[in-house]
Amino acid sequence: MSTEVQTEIDLSEQFHYAVFLRHGESVMNKQNRFTGWMNPDLTEQGVEEAVLAGKLLKKLDIQFDEVHSSVLTRANLTALLALTEAGQEEVLKTMARTKALNERHYGALQGLNKAETAEKHGDEQVAIWRRSYDIAPPADDEGMTESLKDVVEKRTGPYIKDSVIPQIRQGKNVAVIAHGNSNRAALIALGLRDDNTIFQTELETGVPLVFKFNQANELVDAFFLKEEGPEPFELPHKPFIIPGMHAGQ
Repeated sequence: MSTEVQTEIDLSEQFHYAVFLRHGESVMNKQNRFTGWMNPDLTEQGVEEAVLAGKLLKKLDIQFDEVHSSVLTRANLTALLALTEAGQEEVLKTMARTKALNERHYGALQGLNKAETAEKHGDEQVAIWRRSYDIAPPADDEGMTESLKDVVEKRTGPYIKDSVIPQIRQGKNVAVIAHGNSNRAALIALGLRDDNTIFQTELETGVPLVFKFNQANELVDAFFLKEEGPEPFELPHKPFIIPGMHAGQ
């Protein structure tokens, strides 16, 4: 009987990952305020959420090659806490920080309480400002405001296409640790959601969204990583090819 050891590797069983993580709860999240480009710290609960995300990622045993974040404290601290808990402090040294991944700018609404704003302007108007794809809130005194469409087309979308997708295509494990609306913009840039479906996807604070790619760069699975177990993220179809990623590359 032959005792030869089988050494051939089945490439179909090798995978690489992209993980998108919204920061843990911030002080202004807890106060129910429009945050945007304001720079609050994490709450105690937000710290716990970030640490739990790290514990779950450690169990999944993803070794990240590249990490991307915004320039805002709540995202940077979430990255620090989560990746340290996962035992991957080294990758933080080369973490890319960019305004392209900042939260959507809420214009004159920034800092305002959402419930009080609804009382003043009406629930319907506030819902339009929060959940409309192409209608921005009133601008602030400096003329700043953004719709989600602005975020998709002018900064987060181009960054994902130019900086993140090429790394995934190279077979790297990539983490994007940012914000609710910049992560929504990323989902649109990845072709996984569009302007009609994006707000049907809820992105909870501190919950990793994991995308699993095979060696042909086909997206074969996607799920939210939660303490009670994985929660499926609906793909347009399986396997799915991200725009700009060609099978086999």
